[in-house]
Amino acid sequence: MYKLVALDMDGTLLNERKEISQRTKDAISRAQSIGVKFVLASGRPLEGMLPYLEQLGIQGDNQFVVHYNGSLVTELGSGEVIYQQILSGKNAKEVHALAEQLKLHCHAFSLTQGAITPKENPYSQIEARVNGIKVTEVDFDALEDEHPIIKAMIVDDESKLTNAIPQIPESFKKTYNVVRSSRHFLEFLNPKSSKGFALQAISNHTGIDIHQMIAVGDAENDNHMIELAGLGVAMGNAMDSTKEVADYITLTNEQDGVASVIEKFVL
Repeated sequence: MYKLVALDMDGTLLNERKEISQRTKDAISRAQSIGVKFVLASGRPLEGMLPYLEQLGIQGDNQFVVHYNGSLVTELGSGEVIYQQILSGKNAKEVHALAEQLKLHCHAFSLTQGAITPKENPYSQIEARVNGIKVTEVDFDALEDEHPIIKAMIVDDESKLTNAIPQIPESFKKTYNVVRSSRHFLEFLNPKSSKGFALQAISNHTGIDIHQMIAVGDAENDNHMIELAGLGVAMGNAMDSTKEVADYITLTNEQDGVASVIEKFVL
């Protein structure tokens, strides 16, 4: 029996209106009633996840959330961070320089200053709007090399980002975990930061074997947890690369694909 279900949010748990459907809420509630644990695993900051955690009753002791694509894992009762793998100001400056070279925008998340960008742009405002946060303009060149940065991102128009990705130097791919989390966002993470590493940390903390977990997602930043989990599921609307590593492909996020997985494999 599966004991834990890890769910990506945007494009997976949430429909295109950024809502959890009633069918999905009911399926999760029924699974929780028989002791199955649910973990939301997202590229979002915690602030952008709290309303959904509350809706699903994922709160209190021994409940966990994976945020910033696995850069941080927090136990919700105590607020204790049980896993942290982040970057530095030096890294943020390197990603900013690459973005300028590619003529694209960027932003980052500082552990002390929140969301920061060297120049206000429409794509950073998408981040702000979706997560209900403020993005502050900061001169990245003035960041101290050791400034704690959770993750850095190149953000821009979908086609521009797609065309730019092959131009990213191999050295960046060796230094960072580089994943595309949505059509507008390319993320540069600590090499030990991923949703897969985060699930392993939760497994170590709780004693739930990773083979007793289901992981569901739709994008490249979900691939590692989908590969590691006992059952890895790609949404019907997932990127092709995500479907390729999945054990099972469910319906789309508009067709209650998450509910379908829970009903089929848990209930």
